[in-house]
Amino acid sequence: MGVIPNNVEALAHALALARQGLLLTSPNPRVGCAIVDAAGQVIGSGHTQAAGGAHAEVMALRDAAQRGHSVQGATVYVTLEPCSHYGRTPPCADALVAAGIHKLVAIHPDPNPLVAGRGFDRLRAAGIAVDILATDAPHHPLTLEAWELNIGFFTRMVRQMPWVRMKIAASLDGRTALPNGASQWITAPAARADGHAWRARACAVLTGIGTVLHDNPRLDVRLCETPRQPTLVVVDSRLDMPLDANLIAPDLIATRSCIVYTASPDGSHAAKKKALEARGVKVVAMPDAAGGTGKVDLSAMLRDLAQTHHINELHVEAGEKLNGSLLRAGLVDELLIYLAPLLMGDGGGLARLGVLENLAQARELCRLEFQETRAIGSDLRILARVKR
Repeated sequence: MGVIPNNVEALAHALALARQGLLLTSPNPRVGCAIVDAAGQVIGSGHTQAAGGAHAEVMALRDAAQRGHSVQGATVYVTLEPCSHYGRTPPCADALVAAGIHKLVAIHPDPNPLVAGRGFDRLRAAGIAVDILATDAPHHPLTLEAWELNIGFFTRMVRQMPWVRMKIAASLDGRTALPNGASQWITAPAARADGHAWRARACAVLTGIGTVLHDNPRLDVRLCETPRQPTLVVVDSRLDMPLDANLIAPDLIATRSCIVYTASPDGSHAAKKKALEARGVKVVAMPDAAGGTGKVDLSAMLRDLAQTHHINELHVEAGEKLNGSLLRAGLVDELLIYLAPLLMGDGGGLARLGVLENLAQARELCRLEFQETRAIGSDLRILARVKR
């Protein structure tokens, strides 16, 4: 990239770099960094690598060094506040101070309690000027786009929960299966490939044991290229997971983690638990907090996924029963629905929500607003977000 005339264009370049890490950085945020010299030339660019690898700032500093550029007195444009703590890598704020930069312009502060302004403080203490777009222009398109790119990370840091996206493929009359259970394929190949792209960006894919027993799916990313497979999560209250299920086939277990949440106490189903663990499955007992229901406490499960397993975005592909349970509990953030141009009559629905007596109850149960509608091949993709 040549001369950058202003801050907005430089930040847009940093955001484009961040998007390159969309499928890569989990559970870390997707961050991009551009280093610009006094003449307005981009002398270093980078984005955060896979977990354990270099962050965006270090990648940009390396890029500048490899290209023979000094960053003394340069301005750094970054999409997120540089980290200030030791994790798998040293603090990026310290690396920028040591490099002798003059100024840093960021889109967002980092909500991670381990950072939360400390990165900016370190830079200012070293005499480096700091500007923050989200502070000056919270509704700027770049501010909003950078938030959307890391919506799962921000949600996990702020709410200690993952961002829950529920994907459903249905007919125009809202059916997800025929009465005999047949559902492959309602949507056309283009929509299925698009759905795999949404799977790929998630940290984890969630399904229920009903889907496992009925469809025996793989739920991996196959229809688009990805550098990693999302973690698989199964809600299995009675630990009914077949040992020969496709989900835990050796070739898949070798490429991704698998977590099964059960409501069975640790001492029950010991043999089944041991057999699953021998296949590489992590079994977690998560009984309902109210007791006596025999169901997994879904809210507690989501907190565990966020806090223990660092899941940012959770992609749900389940049946109408689990979909309904998640929606009724207020645990879904957005719906990703593919509608096919066909009518199926009787059959399975999008979510089992029970009987409502009036439309006011429907609006109170789940208040949605459309974010986007787009044709994907012959099908229609709808993104609808829950209003909090």
